Amino acid sequence: MLHLQSATDARWLRQVDGNLNEILIDHAHCEKKAAGTALNLIFHYVEDRELCQEMTEIVNEELEHFHLVIDLLDRRGVKFRRLKPSQYGRKLNDLCRKQEPHRAVDRLLVAGIIEARSCERFQALANHIADLELATFYRSLFEAEARHHATYTRLAMHFAPEKEVLRRLNELAALEAAIIAEGEELPRMHS
Repeated sequence: MLHLQSATDARWLRQVDGNLNEILIDHAHCEKKAAGTALNLIFHYVEDRELCQEMTEIVNEELEHFHLVIDLLDRRGVKFRRLKPSQYGRKLNDLCRKQEPHRAVDRLLVAGIIEARSCERFQALANHIADLELATFYRSLFEAEARHHATYTRLAMHFAPEKEVLRRLNELAALEAAIIAEGEELPRMHS
C-alpha cells in the first residue's frame, strides 16, 4: 500500500526516546513543508484541474495538521522554534528528473513517498511510545498520510502511463530506503 522498501529501525526509535520534543517540533515543520509542496504543485500544474483540486484539499489538511501539532506542543509547554532540517527531503527532491513530463511524475512520486514514510513513522511512534495522548494522536494521522500517498501516486498517472509510474515509484522507493538507512545524527521525523 505505501510502496516503501524498508521499515523504521531501532536507531530512529532511540532518537525518539532521547529527543521526543525535538521530533515533535520537526513534525510541525514537516506538516508546514507538506502544505508548501502541495501549493507549489498547484502553481506548476495549474492546467490540471483535478490535480489543483486534490492539492487544495491536501494543503488544507496539512495546515490543519500543522496547527494540531502546534497545539500539542503548547499543551506540553514545548516552544515551537526553527530547527535545522534533515537532508531527507532535499536528497529525495534531488532525484527528480528535470524535463517534463518526467519532472511532474517524479515530483508527485517523491511527495507521495515522503507521505508514505511519514505514515510509517507515525505508526511506529504510536506503537513505540507509552504516552497515550501521543500514541492516539499519531494513530489519528495515519489514514490521512496514507491517503495523501495514494493521491500523489494516482496523480502522477496524469503525466505518464501507470506501468511507467509504478516502475519509477519502485526505483524512487529503493533510493529512499537507502537514504533512510543512512540516517542522520539530528533527531528528526525523517532522520
